[in-house]
Amino acid sequence: VQLVESGGGLVQTGGSLRLSCAVSGTTSGDHAVGWFREAPGKEREGVSCIRSGGGTTYAADSVEGRFSSSNDARKSTVYLPMDSLKPEDTAVYHCSAGAYCSGEWVDALDSWGSGTLVTVSS
Repeated sequence: VQLVESGGGLVQTGGSLRLSCAVSGTTSGDHAVGWFREAPGKEREGVSCIRSGGGTTYAADSVEGRFSSSNDARKSTVYLPMDSLKPEDTAVYHCSAGAYCSGEWVDALDSWGSGTLVTVSS
């Protein structure tokens, strides 16, 4: 599975961004695509996960109500719209793919992308 993220950038507190993850090489079976983030000095954090058929999504408590994954099967792309951004959301966001969602994490991980940087200024 190959994953390529895009859409990161610099935004002010309270602003919005939409990350995209182009997915290729998946099997026809059910699978999960999610997002995790990495920031200097912090632990890796699961952000959101969505099943390949759409519908069921999961989000971490820290982003609940602000971030929510969506899936466009025709474009083989998963999106992460992010609203009401805060400085603590600053991180490199990685897209990941695997067998299923365990809450906001992708479990039985298959692969992940190189990430896209999101910087939220105060």
